[in-house]
Amino acid sequence: MENLTTQQKSRLRGLANPLKPLIFIGKNGLTEDVAAAVNEALDAHELIKIKFLEFKEEKKALVKTIEGECQAECVGVIGHVAIFYRQNKDPKRRKIEL
Repeated sequence: MENLTTQQKSRLRGLANPLKPLIFIGKNGLTEDVAAAVNEALDAHELIKIKFLEFKEEKKALVKTIEGECQAECVGVIGHVAIFYRQNKDPKRRKIEL
């Protein structure tokens, strides 16, 4: 995935404002099931929020892990919520134009 510019990240954070977190990282951390759910959500929505209920101290490391495993880019972390973006591979299914 190409790196997003600061301007693009800012726009994506604005688009994410009304969104509710779709994925919650709880006591089991980043399991295979959670990674699969993140991939599904990114395929469906392109822009998602992930809320950290646990592992709040390890949040930065988990964000990097999610970026690597899901080929997504973190566009911002606000409190215990991280915003991730991954452009849909199918141009016809893309919802967000940058």
